[in-house]
Amino acid sequence: MAGERDLRRLLAGLRPELDPGEYVFTTVPGDRIPPGLAPVVTVAEPEGLTLVLRRAEAERAGLPHDYTAGRIVLRVHSALDAVGLTAAVAAELAAAGLSCNVVAGFHHDHLFVPHERAREALDLLRALAARSGTAS
Repeated sequence: MAGERDLRRLLAGLRPELDPGEYVFTTVPGDRIPPGLAPVVTVAEPEGLTLVLRRAEAERAGLPHDYTAGRIVLRVHSALDAVGLTAAVAAELAAAGLSCNVVAGFHHDHLFVPHERAREALDLLRALAARSGTAS
């Protein structure tokens, strides 16, 4: 099934959902995930493999981290070539002073925001969706 490309429909259909976990960004040398870890995101970079995983998992493995994030999943199936969704969401959160790290999955976008403000970010995104659904 093809994802949605129309920005207004994407924003109106966001249906953001807050994952209850705490996530961290860390890195390991090389390009292999260490045994026993189950990251939700990996990014291969020349400096090493970035892992986004649950905080407890990173701490059990002794992996350093300095940023704890909440994960919000936008439950709208956006096309990977859709234009403007990331910009609109980031602008909404930036206006409230919230950082946002976005990862596009095949079906949904995943936002990593400061954990202590994740509920606030969720409320802002719900309000954005509501405004977009009533726009003519």
